[in-house]
Amino acid sequence: MIVILDPLIQKTSEEYRHILAYLDNLPQIEHRVHEVQGEQQTLTEIYLLGKTVSLSKEDIEALPGVERVVRVSQPYRILGRHAEDDNRSSSFEYNGVTFSQNNLHVFAGLCAVDTPQHVELMMKGLQENGQVCTRMGAYKPRTNPYSFQGHGKKCLNYVFELAGKYGIKVIAMEVTHEIHIEEIRQALEQTGQPTGVMLQIGTRNTQNFELLKHAGRQQEFPILIKRGFGITLEESLNAAEYLASEGNHKVIFALRGMKGEMGNPHRNLVDFSHVPVVKRLTRMPICIDPSHSVGTRARAPDGLLEIQHATAQGVIAGANMILVDFHPHPKKALVDGPQALLMNELPGFLEDIQISRDAYEKRLAKK
Repeated sequence: MIVILDPLIQKTSEEYRHILAYLDNLPQIEHRVHEVQGEQQTLTEIYLLGKTVSLSKEDIEALPGVERVVRVSQPYRILGRHAEDDNRSSSFEYNGVTFSQNNLHVFAGLCAVDTPQHVELMMKGLQENGQVCTRMGAYKPRTNPYSFQGHGKKCLNYVFELAGKYGIKVIAMEVTHEIHIEEIRQALEQTGQPTGVMLQIGTRNTQNFELLKHAGRQQEFPILIKRGFGITLEESLNAAEYLASEGNHKVIFALRGMKGEMGNPHRNLVDFSHVPVVKRLTRMPICIDPSHSVGTRARAPDGLLEIQHATAQGVIAGANMILVDFHPHPKKALVDGPQALLMNELPGFLEDIQISRDAYEKRLAKK
């Protein structure tokens, strides 16, 4: 059960103290207070845990300062889309960019940062094509312990400075340890906060619960969490709920293909049909990662790249974010070069995305 307070209520008010006292006296019920920062005000939600079935919704709604009460209909209490309250917000704003289930952003960039020159070429190309978001991998978990695992904090300062130079507002950057979050925070401070960072939890860490808890406790950075490649969708959504349960509600869920032989010859079995499913179950914006789903620059007989076809599948299903690999010189890339798109392919790729998005919006208009 979720108790949503009046937006104008103050923590120091008598009404607020009375609500908490009432909830404290409910038998076999625990409660957690969460604050949701909106564009203009902070909303307070109180999550009731325990035997809530017998609680009177009407009695709680009658308390001064309570706006409404929602009975939970999904296991994802915070991020779930509940039957009694389908109008709760599915959007958030970060560094001037709004993320929601109703819009679309492209995060094209380097899977792994290699040189400042390549970073600058990527940033410049994005600016020339009107883009304000990118992906830049500084920390790279690898299957082989001898493979390149990223430059780490050594590259953060120049990546952030170049992002500021070319007007990039949000960088999706994977973290694999809690210390990486602090290194990112320090580098942003040292460079004067020229850009913003969206922390990325990769598929290998989807069930790294201690990392999820730590990332969720900070509310400075939004979080992109990828579906685990060897677990169920429900298990992955519960991993996202870990983040929100610790206080960070600015969460985006990424579909990146399922690991399995049935995906061959692609790197993974493309799962973008789950875009509308995750939207139905949760209020999170949905990201697709066609690069790591397809894993190749193979071209179909119609002349389009298979990555383009996979992207179109996700966009026309309603995806809200695209995470895709580009590189100025893929043969020189230190990670996943064979799947990276070329800089001269960026304009056409963005145009193809817009065609698919237009088709999706036309479908919505006819519903």
